[in-house]
Parts: sequence; structure tokens; C-alpha cells
Amino acid sequence: MRQIANTLSNEFSLTNKMSESIICLFEEGVSVPFIARYRKDMTGGMSDVNLRRFHDRWLYLVELYKRQHSILESLKSIMPYPLEVVDKIKRAETKTELEDLYAPFKKTRKTNADLARGLGLGPLAERLWVQSGGDERALVAIWLKSNHDVSMSLEGALKGAQEIIMETLSMNSDLLKKGRTVLLAKGELVSKVIRGKQEIGDKYKDYFDYQEPIKKVPPHRLLALFRGKKESMLKLGVRYSEAGLEKEAPSWLNIPALNNLFSTSMTSSSPLTKRQHDYLSLAWQGRLFSKLEADALSELKERAEEGAIKVFADNLKDLLMSAPAGECRVLGVDPGFRNGIKLAVIDKLAQVKASAVIYPFSSDKQAQAARDTLRSLLKTHQINWLAIGNGTASRETEAFCADLIKSEKLDCKTVVVSEAGASIYSASEVAIAEFPDLDVTIRGAISIARRFQDPLAELVKIEPQAIGVGQYQHDVKPSQLAKSLSAVVEDCVNKVGVDVNLASASLLSYVSGLSVRLAQNIVDYRAQKGRIESRHELLSIKGIGEKCFEQCAGFIRVLNGKEPLDASAVHPESYCVVKQMATRLGVKVSELMRNSALLNQLKSEPDFATQVGSYTFTDILDELSKPGRDPRPEFRYAAFDHSVQSMNDLHEGMTLEGVVTNVAAFGAFVDVGVHQDGLVHISQLANRFLKDPREVVRVGDVIKVVVLGVDVPRKRISLKAQGI
Repeated sequence: MRQIANTLSNEFSLTNKMSESIICLFEEGVSVPFIARYRKDMTGGMSDVNLRRFHDRWLYLVELYKRQHSILESLKSIMPYPLEVVDKIKRAETKTELEDLYAPFKKTRKTNADLARGLGLGPLAERLWVQSGGDERALVAIWLKSNHDVSMSLEGALKGAQEIIMETLSMNSDLLKKGRTVLLAKGELVSKVIRGKQEIGDKYKDYFDYQEPIKKVPPHRLLALFRGKKESMLKLGVRYSEAGLEKEAPSWLNIPALNNLFSTSMTSSSPLTKRQHDYLSLAWQGRLFSKLEADALSELKERAEEGAIKVFADNLKDLLMSAPAGECRVLGVDPGFRNGIKLAVIDKLAQVKASAVIYPFSSDKQAQAARDTLRSLLKTHQINWLAIGNGTASRETEAFCADLIKSEKLDCKTVVVSEAGASIYSASEVAIAEFPDLDVTIRGAISIARRFQDPLAELVKIEPQAIGVGQYQHDVKPSQLAKSLSAVVEDCVNKVGVDVNLASASLLSYVSGLSVRLAQNIVDYRAQKGRIESRHELLSIKGIGEKCFEQCAGFIRVLNGKEPLDASAVHPESYCVVKQMATRLGVKVSELMRNSALLNQLKSEPDFATQVGSYTFTDILDELSKPGRDPRPEFRYAAFDHSVQSMNDLHEGMTLEGVVTNVAAFGAFVDVGVHQDGLVHISQLANRFLKDPREVVRVGDVIKVVVLGVDVPRKRISLKAQGI
């Protein structure tokens, strides 16, 4: 562990003691949210974002050293023992470097170079590489004569020796490392349309004859190119050449390490001879460039996937942390034409009180029946909000509802809500378990209503990939995407905290220390026993022991329970300290909470900071000042223009209000209520240069936009942000 801790200390600017402490916590299975919130004094106040990076890097290094050990064990069976390679393996810093070093020793099939070595041409290849003077063919003839080999032709010996040289060059780890670095820094990415695919590949026409320096290609463009390649629309490659040297090896391949290509006893660092350069050019054209090109494309795809996953993760975080409407009575509305509008009434505690299906667009008779049903639901349940899904018939449904509200002079409002993933949830095992007796379509309306009340609590029930806040999610590795998005959900849930008496099993399963099974155990315990009155009562639930309790307790909220601190983010391990604070001031703990004057007095009491650590002490005072505070912003909603129902209603210069639905590296997508999101390019987001759109907008933000252009056939809307 010490070697890994030293590496991480240097990379994250931590003391070795801190790195070792964090690693020990991870090895014990402690979660990132717990460490970030309750072990700040061990990490120096490291944020959850940096802890995630630390955790991922730690796992990488663990795998690196495991692979290093495995390779070294394998090399022990190879004679002669390659000591110089062993030294390089021990110093390797990446998995790619390790595999480059090991590659010459793990070949599974015989190559032409192997056959040549079997014929005893290894020494000839070394002599041709090392000896600078003399004619090549004459050297081969002399070697054949001195070895008394009359059965082999001069041409055959020369070709075999060249095969050995080219393979050795193409597997040289130093050469490959240098080649990848230069190719990625100075190469160009090029693509051409595959013959005969011009018409069916029209969406890739921007890349039919494309070239761009690799270092300038953004991740979203890379993924578009790789998708075109995957769909057999584009031929993708890398181009590199030095002026006038298109058929020769580039000058940067002349590296000192090549002087000991066959023997470590040669330490000269002089430039390559003419013959060596010719051999290098043969290897460059025959094997080396194609391998470097494949490696470069592989690394570019990996980078692009990382970029896409990061964008997805950032958008998901913004969506989950978007403002909840809170405790209000909501009518969830899942729009539709032929299949009707599905309605679900949700009370302030997110419980389903009624449901119905209406058909206002079928006939006058059914339209009147729909009005009667809707009116009855709104009045009977004193609905505050109608949360309308933004799918098919959304605007028509909103107009129908708004007209009824206006004519009946009802005290409620309509709001359009993203319904992405609602249909997936409605048919899921989670939904079936929650509402076994309700129709699948009604479950969708319930999801729409509940996500309006609390996006985080409801959206955790849906696979993140289905929520619709990413791009190219089908082009990245599913396992990496799922891991990243799961971490985002975990961080968000624990940052907000969970009401243990209301939370679903899905929500509880993301609490630090809790598994899906333990989350269900809590729900089952609630159902049998009733309301949970304290955090310590969790220890009575099957499967929750001291270690699990330590991790989950601080993120669990028990509102109006026996212990006032149970409703806050103060961890039970610090309760005794808080009670000591209250005793010193001569008040009860409940009187200390939210009392800024008393809390300010405690700041001058250094013994408490010494007792729990300075970071923890500061966090306790902050939490006592606003116990159980919700870190999410205040609720806002977009008021769509009722005169705009479709793209045909848009015109240049129109000012609208909309909701940011997705943020990409090149701009933000905004829903203005026409069933097609518009794009605010990054250059149109603010009156200043932006490196990242998220500097000014996040998913869920309500912003004003001006229409710059509308392309109905291509379903494209160009927008400009206003007032940012």
C-alpha cells in the first residue's frame, strides 16, 4: 500500500498519512459520501468530487500493480531472464506501457519473424542493425559463409533478418510510447464516406471529407465520427507526415533507446545510421504506423467516452439536484390522443389518492365527460398543480386543462414536466411492487406527479440512462456509464438526506452503507412496526449492525422524532459533543439549534474543535444553524407561451421562456414547448467567452431565449440566451 499511497500523495497534494488513511477507509468498504462528509479531518476537507477521483485512481493503481506482479511471475519462466525488461516493468506508470513491455513475450502464434529466429537468423538481424558500414547483401553473404549455411539463399536470409528487425522495432515499448505521444499531439483525424453510402448516411455528411488536428477534436465530434464508423458510413483514420518525408519514418522516431534494440550492452546514443533509418522506414510503413494508428484511435475513443460520460454525469447531477416543488397536492397528467389522458392524484406525502383516464380529443360527448372528470378531481382533492408530461399531445392537453381552470376559476396552475423514463418506470419491477393493482399507464402519471414534487426521490427509481440527459450514451461502455451514474445518484441522495419514514426502498438503497436488501428491510420494518422514531432504532432492523449504522445514520433523517438532532446532518457519533455544548451554555439541545447568537459563542471555545477536529466542529455549527437544510435551489417553473404549440408557430426574433433539458460541450438544449428542443450554441449563451456551458446554465434551469432560426424539415431550432 505504501507505494500506492506515495503515488497518490504526490498526485493529490496530500500527506502520506492522509493518503494511507483514505486507502484504509476504502479497503474497509467505507463510501465516498461518508468520508467526504464525516471524515474531513482525515482527508483535509477533500470534496466528494476529488474523493471520487482519488478512489478511481486508487483502483487503477491496485490493478496496475496486480498486473505488474502477474507479468513478473510469467517472465520467470522465460530464459534468459530479461533483467532490463523487468526493471522497466517495475517502473511502468500505465497499463498500456506494461502491455507494450510484455507483448514480445506473450505471442500466441508464430510470425514470420519467429520462423526466421527458428532458422537461426537472430544474430544476422542484430549484425545488420548494429554494423553501419559495408553493403547489406555482402554482409549477409559473409554471415552465411561464416556459419557454413549453404541451404539458405541470400535473399531468404536477408528477408528473414529484416522481418526480425521490423517486428522488434514495432514492439519496442519506448518507440510505441513516443509514437503515440507525437501522433496524438501532431496527427490529424481524417474521415471519408464509404463508397455508395452518401445517400443513406446523410446525417454524417459533415464528415464525408473531413480532417482536423487531433488535439482540436472535441469529444462529441469524436463520438459522432466513431458512430459513423460503427454504422459503416465512414472510414476513419489518422494521418501524419513530415514535409517531403511521406514514405520515410519521421525524424522523431530516432530515439536513443533504439541503439540497444538487440543488446543492452550498447549504450551509445548517437543518431541512427542510414541503414537503420531505412529499416525504421520499412517498419513504419509495414507495421509501426498501423499499430500506432489503431492505438491512437482507441485512445481517442476512450477519451471521447470519458467526456460523454462526464457530460451525462454532470447533467444527471443537475437534474437530480434541481428544485423540488415540495409538499403540494399534484395531479399527474400523462397526455395522449387516441389512448386518452391518464390522471393520477398525489397528496402532499406523495400518496396516490385517485386516478382516471379521460378522452377530451375523441368526440364532443367524451370531451364534456373529460371536463367533468377533471373538474371533479381538481375540486375534490384541492389540487395545487397539474404536472403535465411533455410527450405527445402535451400542449393540447395543457391548453385543455388551462381552459378548464380559467372557466371554473380554480386556484391551481399547470406546469409541463419532462416525462423521460416514465414509461420505463411504469413497467418496471419497482413500479409493479409499488402499485400492483394499477394499470401501467396510470403508473406513468404517478411518476410525472412525483418527480414534480421531488425529482431526486422519484428519478432514482429509473435507470439513469433512460432519463434523457445525456448524448451518445449508447456509444460508450455500459459498465463505465452505469458506474459513473450510480456514483452521481449516490452523492446526490446523501447530500440531500433521506426521510426514513417516507423514503422508498429505491431511494434508501443509495444511502451510504445500505444495500438494496437492507433498504427493503427498512421498508418492511416500517410496514410492520409503523413509524421509526429515532436513528438508533435502525439498529433493531435485520442486517443493520454497528458498521452499517455508522455509515448510514448521518444521512438518515427522522423528522419530529424523540431526538431533535435526528432531523439534522449531525452524526450520532457527535451527539455527546453537541450536548456538552448545550450544557456549557445552559440550554437544551433544541434551544441551541437555529440560535445564531449561542452558536457564535461556541466558535470561541477551542476545546470542542480539539475534541472532534476543526472540520467536523465547523460542520456541526453550520448544521445546527440550519438543521436538515436542503441544498437544492428554490423552485421555479417555465411558463410556456400558449400561442406557440408547434415549430410552425415559431419565428425569428420571438422571445420565449424555456427549460434547459440537456447541456453538451457545444451548448445547451432548451424545451420551449414545441415537442422539439432548441439549441443555444455555446457562443450564444453569454456575452463573454465560455469554456463550458455549465458555467452559466444547468439542466432544469428556466431561462429566456430568442429564436434565431427554425428549420422545420430538419427539426432544428436555433436559439440565443437572453439576460445571462
